[in-house]
Amino acid sequence: MGVNSNRVEHFPDTPSPCSESGSIGIEVQPNIDMEMEIHRVCLPPKQTTMEKLRNKLGEVFFPDDPLHRFKNQSLGISYAKLANLPPIVGLYSSFVPPLIYSILGSSRHLAVGPVSIASLVMGSMLSEQVSFTDEPILYLQLAFTATFFAGVFQASLGLLRLGFVIDFLSKATLIGFMAGAAVIVSLQQLKGLLGITHFTGKMQMIPVLSSVFKQKDEWSWQTILMGFCFLVFLLGTRKISMKKPKLFWVSAAAPLSSVIISTILVCLLKSKLPGISIIGSLPKGLNPPSANMLYFRGQYIALAIKTGIITSILSLTEGIAVGRTFAAMENYQVDGNKEMMAIGFMNMVGSCTSCYVTTGSFSRSAVNYNAGARSAVSNIVMSSAVLVTLLFLMPLFYYTPNVILAAIIITAVIGLIDFESAFRLWKVDKLDFLACVCSFFGVLFISVPTGLAIAVGVSVFKILLHVTRPNTMVLGNIPGTQTFQSVARYREALRVPSFLILAIESPIYFANSTYLQERILRWVREEEERIRANNDHAMKCVILDMTAVTAIDTSGIETVSELRKILEKRSLQLALANPVASVMEKLKASDMLESFATDGLYLTVGEAIASISSSWKVQP
Repeated sequence: MGVNSNRVEHFPDTPSPCSESGSIGIEVQPNIDMEMEIHRVCLPPKQTTMEKLRNKLGEVFFPDDPLHRFKNQSLGISYAKLANLPPIVGLYSSFVPPLIYSILGSSRHLAVGPVSIASLVMGSMLSEQVSFTDEPILYLQLAFTATFFAGVFQASLGLLRLGFVIDFLSKATLIGFMAGAAVIVSLQQLKGLLGITHFTGKMQMIPVLSSVFKQKDEWSWQTILMGFCFLVFLLGTRKISMKKPKLFWVSAAAPLSSVIISTILVCLLKSKLPGISIIGSLPKGLNPPSANMLYFRGQYIALAIKTGIITSILSLTEGIAVGRTFAAMENYQVDGNKEMMAIGFMNMVGSCTSCYVTTGSFSRSAVNYNAGARSAVSNIVMSSAVLVTLLFLMPLFYYTPNVILAAIIITAVIGLIDFESAFRLWKVDKLDFLACVCSFFGVLFISVPTGLAIAVGVSVFKILLHVTRPNTMVLGNIPGTQTFQSVARYREALRVPSFLILAIESPIYFANSTYLQERILRWVREEEERIRANNDHAMKCVILDMTAVTAIDTSGIETVSELRKILEKRSLQLALANPVASVMEKLKASDMLESFATDGLYLTVGEAIASISSSWKVQP
């Protein structure tokens, strides 16, 4: 920042009180030698407190201007196992929610259903306190209850237009979180890939690896052989689709093909493959009601609420991001708040129809997009396919080996490890990279929610760092122009004799006012030391370029007032250049504007130098 924008606040149909101007011929130094018109800095039009509050709230809650229009496919059964739920729940969750979204959603391409991240988080958080093997009914109740609370939270964010809450999950946080989750998920699938019967329910790296090697006597060579063969096949098809996007259908069809082929193999060779565990019988029929299973009292209600809120934020982040990605590709708008309500209501209804947390899936949506889908009808088609499966095809999955589901999950989550983005974070922003690393190792060695919390904490610390320690810089004049830029950034920028020009690149308020006062006085001290060392012109005036100061509060006003008094005691003048409308209003309301009105308030840095220098020349 720090540029002289020569900006004038203009308000149509409003008489300007700033029509006066004067012309002063000056000669400050060779690069500033011209006839300059000095403009007055005017106040913005008057607004009532209610008008200001309405405009501010409008920008917070309605940044997408929702009334503008009125003005001129991985398998669900795999993700269910990821959440430690019965495989049939994954199919249930791929039937009802898409129907709800097709009615309420605003994206034309978003395909909804179970997703890996939400499934993983739900499974890890619930299994920390409740065993899905020892207490399957209670675990299922908590899963449905967490889904209900997730839906309530999501719909509430949409109704109250509080979508900015999910913005606290930065991209850096999610990159590390998803990579850590992908590693944990992959390690958990070693149970199915190796044929282990007794396995830990913990979700940390060390207990999982320890359990793998402690149960070596349970390893099944038939399971290992089949699992790694299909894993190579799935990863190979994924690689083909990545290299040749036109062959997207290859990786899209691979999971279902693997299920069909492996099921036929096990069915034909069941007597020769006794060591391979199978899914077994799955109930036929539509989603049974589950409203009676919602758990609203007891010792685990807090766990259900906490799980619901965290999974709701993660699923919202993924769903809205995917929807906006495809909307941008097709040049249409996705209403974020409408999406929150749609996803929220479908989870609330889903919790009463034996479904767990669902949202928009990137892989399913990509298949939709590449297949030519152009409306939400694609979700109805998907639900219809699941309906046929639920009613007629369930017995066909009896011999489906569990190892295939493990291979499908590993293939699905391995794409969540984004090395390129992590390396880019390291190159561009070390604090973002730190948030990414904290999230990654927190998930691996502590727990999924704790890793996420650590990463969010690092991101919030970064925000506080920028807020409390804003950037300031010394400006110089670019010869032959009225442009002022950082002397540290531009070698051709020359300091103006007798002036110290400083730019502040943030609002001035209670969180940073003390720091800014100390930093400005340190700039003054350093400038005085430089002048003494170079035997240069004595400093007479400090100009603050307020172009980037978008707001000021009472603490900030007090800081400016104190700064002026301190500088006056040192026989230094303080001038403000280009204060924005909101700052002008606050200065006037605090009666501080009058003290600056005569010789301390200017539209640009150049005009400030011209006017102040001229006043020095006419002094006796």
